[in-house]
Amino acid sequence: MTETSLPASRLEPSDALVLYGITGDLARKMLLPALYQLTAAGRLGVPVIGVAVGDWDDARLRDHAREAVTATGTTIDEDVFDRFASGLSIVTGDFADEATFERLKGAVSGFGFVTHYLAIPPSLFTTVASALGRTGLNRNARLVVEKPFGQDGASARTLQAELGKYFDDNHLLRVDHFLGNAAVESLMVARFANTLLAPIWHRSYVDNVQISLAEDFDVADRGSFYDSVGCLRDVVQNHLLQVLALLAMDPPSAANPVAQGLEKWRVLHSVRPMDPAETVRGQYRGYRDVPGVKPDSTTDTYFATTLHVDNWRWSGVPFHLRSGKALAVTATEVVVELRRPPLELFASGTGDGPPNVVRFRIDGDTGIRADLVVRKAQGDDEPAQVPVGVEYAKLFGRLEQPYETILGGAVSGDPEPFAFYPAILECWRIVDPVLNPTTAPVVYEPGSWGPPEAARIPGPEGWHPLGPTLFG
Repeated sequence: MTETSLPASRLEPSDALVLYGITGDLARKMLLPALYQLTAAGRLGVPVIGVAVGDWDDARLRDHAREAVTATGTTIDEDVFDRFASGLSIVTGDFADEATFERLKGAVSGFGFVTHYLAIPPSLFTTVASALGRTGLNRNARLVVEKPFGQDGASARTLQAELGKYFDDNHLLRVDHFLGNAAVESLMVARFANTLLAPIWHRSYVDNVQISLAEDFDVADRGSFYDSVGCLRDVVQNHLLQVLALLAMDPPSAANPVAQGLEKWRVLHSVRPMDPAETVRGQYRGYRDVPGVKPDSTTDTYFATTLHVDNWRWSGVPFHLRSGKALAVTATEVVVELRRPPLELFASGTGDGPPNVVRFRIDGDTGIRADLVVRKAQGDDEPAQVPVGVEYAKLFGRLEQPYETILGGAVSGDPEPFAFYPAILECWRIVDPVLNPTTAPVVYEPGSWGPPEAARIPGPEGWHPLGPTLFG
């Protein structure tokens, strides 16, 4: 895909799914459990052919898949698992060995359209794509690649050019699993399906927006990977900027992925590049002791910044973003603070009354909550903030998990839960001034809210508090 061409809004359905890296961590933790759930829902009617390095056979892969599903806490339905396992097989070999792809060619022979899903390190993307091209496996097929798509704008364009040699605009999908999150998708639904919110969703009524992705756990055994990426590249450049796009975009002209992608690009194109003066980078104490981390590492495990959207809808409204490891709680939440009334008739004794706030919890106990100001029941004049809202799981039951949506779209040919290439380039442009900092990150204590300097990012009133649950 070029920076100006548009993909189709619906793609070919698959007759087989080839999953590269099927024995790896991502497949074990996310992809295999998601494929089982798709089978249970009747949405996976194609065989899954794994490709991996190692001495595996089909029986070992099926045992591995059972262990992966069980590890999520799922009680296995044996009939469902039998259907899932009967379609599982594996081709082993080095990704740099042509013979691996010749064996794969035999494994997919007889199937029609094939989806190739790369759950492997990005350094191998072009190796696999070129091998598919040389063996003709790129014909009547599409390629799906995991994030990150590049390490900066230049490398993203280079990667696109290389992959584009073998897969055209309508046969290349880029994963950002946040876009497969039902609660993230609900941001757009909440905005554009409710006239309660739509009229106030602009600078006349919104004071500021805060987007937080906080994790109370550290990098654990991912030290080597994380040290080469850091918080900014791992979650801010992709996940948080995609959330910002959904919050700030104008209504699409049609209910299809192309129209949505264009609106995301348009609003991201209006975002100023990050300013180092409005940015705080942090690293939790003890990070350098993690195996795989360089002893003098300057990798950020915390990142906070303020962004500005220079368009008519959002001019003057700051968007505050933060994310970090080893923080006080795990919570991914959007907080939209509305402007206070022009005249404070019900101010508290300690100053202005609390503002109206709309919260979207987009991970964990997902839901929507509005904090309204009411008079206390005791009869005094002090105003109080009262939460009103709903947790989606209590209303709808089990929600489809992000990788179920991603894999379902990859197989069925639905491009909606995948990242729009021009928007990816805009995200790299936005973060470019802070990608290669020259100063060390500020050390912060594990279990805290990050560097003390970051508390001032939203201004004197600070960040809105986040609890372990939406109503907690």
